[in-house]
Amino acid sequence: MPEPRELLRFAVVGLAAYGVTLLGDYSLKLTVCREKPVTALAIATVVATAFAYLLSRRWSFAGRGGLGRVREATLFVVVNAGAVAVNLVPALVSRYVLHLSVPHVGYLTQEIADFVAGMLLGTLAGTAFRWFGYRRWVFPSAPPIGLAQADEPELVVERPAGPRGGQRDGHVLEVP
Repeated sequence: MPEPRELLRFAVVGLAAYGVTLLGDYSLKLTVCREKPVTALAIATVVATAFAYLLSRRWSFAGRGGLGRVREATLFVVVNAGAVAVNLVPALVSRYVLHLSVPHVGYLTQEIADFVAGMLLGTLAGTAFRWFGYRRWVFPSAPPIGLAQADEPELVVERPAGPRGGQRDGHVLEVP
């Protein structure tokens, strides 16, 4: 069962990232990516993903994890690559399978279809995928403090005696 505070923070970060995606998508789509609306959405989603990682690590899931930062960031990128793909499927279907684009439909219909497919359906599907992926792989629950140490047996390594102290019967005892 997700912690309500964690879910609320995830939602706030998601809404902020959604705003970045929306602003970026329409900024690109209405300027340099007029003929490439799916590309505009992909670029905006990637930028919003980087933004979301920073907020997720430092705020939403700050109490989780135990993975090294490089591994965590790599898993975040992998999960978000999957989420971007999931996010783009409705937009691709709308444009290229259902042909909800000019000249097949009017400009207003095309824009409404793009918004519903890319910004609503795609975002909902991508968000569900991210929530599962973040909690499962990127920011897994850390074991309760003290539990991991109590359950693990103490490891004692014996090696031949050398110039260091701690010798017993010609061997040095090390406790890592």
